[in-house]
Amino acid sequence: MAAKSNGKRRKSGSNSSFRGWRRENGRVGVRNHVVILPLDDLSNAASEAVANNIKGTLALPHSYGRLQFGADLDLHFRTLIGTGSNPNVAAVVVIGIEDGWTKRVVDGIAKTGKPVAGFGIEGHGDIATIARASHKAKEFLHWASELEREECSIEDLWVSTKCGESDTTTGLASCPTVGNMYDKLIPKGIYGVFGETSEITGAEHIAKSRAVNSKIGEKWMAVFKAYQDEVIEAHRTDNLMDSQPTKGNIAGGLTTIEEKALGNLEKIGRTCKYIEVLEPAETPSAGPGLYYMDTSSAAAECVTLMAAAGYAVHTFPTGQGNVIGNPIVPVIKISGNPKTVRTMGEHIDLDVTGILRREQTLDTAGDALIDMVIRTANGRLTAAEALGHREFVMTKLYRSA
Repeated sequence: MAAKSNGKRRKSGSNSSFRGWRRENGRVGVRNHVVILPLDDLSNAASEAVANNIKGTLALPHSYGRLQFGADLDLHFRTLIGTGSNPNVAAVVVIGIEDGWTKRVVDGIAKTGKPVAGFGIEGHGDIATIARASHKAKEFLHWASELEREECSIEDLWVSTKCGESDTTTGLASCPTVGNMYDKLIPKGIYGVFGETSEITGAEHIAKSRAVNSKIGEKWMAVFKAYQDEVIEAHRTDNLMDSQPTKGNIAGGLTTIEEKALGNLEKIGRTCKYIEVLEPAETPSAGPGLYYMDTSSAAAECVTLMAAAGYAVHTFPTGQGNVIGNPIVPVIKISGNPKTVRTMGEHIDLDVTGILRREQTLDTAGDALIDMVIRTANGRLTAAEALGHREFVMTKLYRSA
């Protein structure tokens, strides 16, 4: 059942800490996964077999990893290394078809200081590889199971956001709720991020104006124009109808991409300025603050990229009811649509329908979301986690060789 804000404001200064796992590199996680990470599609079966052997580990099968090159291959490695490096992951077993690229992922994750081991299938076969990797995974799982949470400051929390299945209530209630959260938590020193490049079409001038300075604003505009020219315009047929906005968006009352874009930008609040523009799956390095990441608007891809950048909790406003989750990052669903909360309530973590009924303010809704973020960081399972939604989707830039 979705948690509902009662409109009462939390006391100032409360929920300023949470209990998390501090990793070897100083980052703090809110989950403690041991991941079995396939390098490529050929290694999915072996990885899933290891996870089946060693209960409590988590395999992340995906579709790519062979004959990629250039920027596409760089993104592939950045996503895999970033996923293994995420602070919600305690240890990693990497399995690949051959040793060279497998070692590249292992070495990248090893820079965090966390336990990681790699296994190549060639020259051994699946059965022997599964046996070797299972022994190591069991060792890692025992070790991780004894790690203890510790009290951590709110500034140790990295919170990402994207919206999905948006409708008129999204821009009026759930997205502004996330924006209110960011307006309160970014000044406290957290890391935030938003993205969905194609979904800002029609509001690009507003997005540019929310940069911390003109240099970052121009960098954002260059990314936006490149997406429009090299992706959208280069490959579209006549228009983007059925894709942007989606059929769900249209059914929910959003008739144009411009309407969708204006609602989307409500997620960054009233006062936040983004301080840097990130490539897909790029880890932020300019210090605490709000970032922009160049991503698709596809939910599973976007959340996967943000998790690979190191974000530990994801906030997800939805109108019509998007059911997306992620294997390593808890995804918190927020909805202001009374019908969705009534018919799909098992997917919603925070009910902010009171905003539309004028029973609560954006301020109290933002406080309720902060409370939900802290509860999730402390161990509360999100609806997506409880329902088994573990969508892990790699982003591919172009055809393989």
